Amino acid sequence: MKRRNFIQKTALTSGALSLGGALAYGSDKNSDADYHFNLKYAPHFGMFKNSAGDDPIAQLNFMAEQGFTAFEDNGMMGRDVSLQTKIGETLARHNMTMGVFVVEKGGNMANTLAAGKSEYIDIFLDGCRRAVEVAKRVNAKWMTVVPGGFERNIPIGIQNANVIEALRRGAEIFEPHGLVMVLEPLSDSPDLYLRTSAQTYLICKGVDSPSCKILYDIYHMQKNEGNLIHNMDLTWEEIAYIQIGDNPGRNEPTTGEINYKNIFKHLYEKGYKGVLGMEHGNSKPGRAGELAVIDAYKKVDGFM
Repeated sequence: MKRRNFIQKTALTSGALSLGGALAYGSDKNSDADYHFNLKYAPHFGMFKNSAGDDPIAQLNFMAEQGFTAFEDNGMMGRDVSLQTKIGETLARHNMTMGVFVVEKGGNMANTLAAGKSEYIDIFLDGCRRAVEVAKRVNAKWMTVVPGGFERNIPIGIQNANVIEALRRGAEIFEPHGLVMVLEPLSDSPDLYLRTSAQTYLICKGVDSPSCKILYDIYHMQKNEGNLIHNMDLTWEEIAYIQIGDNPGRNEPTTGEINYKNIFKHLYEKGYKGVLGMEHGNSKPGRAGELAVIDAYKKVDGFM
């Protein structure tokens, strides 16, 4: 499922300065709920609309009541300022951590930074500047960046240099505010520039900024490279954010082939206290499907 379609499907009507920063950042366990998760799983708007209704604030309240201590919203930059403010206030009231939202640059494939074109870079940098203001309203720390597609008429080394240079300029915008853009390798299309954790690690090392780290999306990386725990360990010092989705289907854990209980146990034992974004759909419709999502997370969270 492409990110643009995923955001549309899961919108209201239904996208650490280092890993050490991710470990330190966030809230204590949520006192509103009877069940306390071991890790900070972050639902999104639309995931529980049958249980909580269409109102986004009611949905946040429901998430807190179920024990979730984080939240993410790919489309946050497109929401009204007044709603952004209310979201920030509601998260603070429930002591919930705000996860990622997507930096607007025209879509995953659009305005590719690999091309090195000034007009594309200007669009990206404008998105970064606007993202700073959004982050202040919702108390966000991490913003997703997808560099765009391959520029196949340019040698890969030149593409890498173009992406690194553009991201350095983005990092300069985020650094004074303690914000972090997290680069997400995707499986949606072979034409996307960023595809593997190793490649993303290389780019982050090239940018060499505490404001440019890896978003390790387990669903996408299972499709593109597998060997999940090993590859997370190899790139660990650059990982600042993790997202979830089982494969095939991109639904909740326990519906596919990924052993999420083992993965979450591994992350917990490594001391990961950052956010795990629930960037997936529900395998079953209606309220019953929403309760099944909650039950699935309780099951895979039971690794203690």
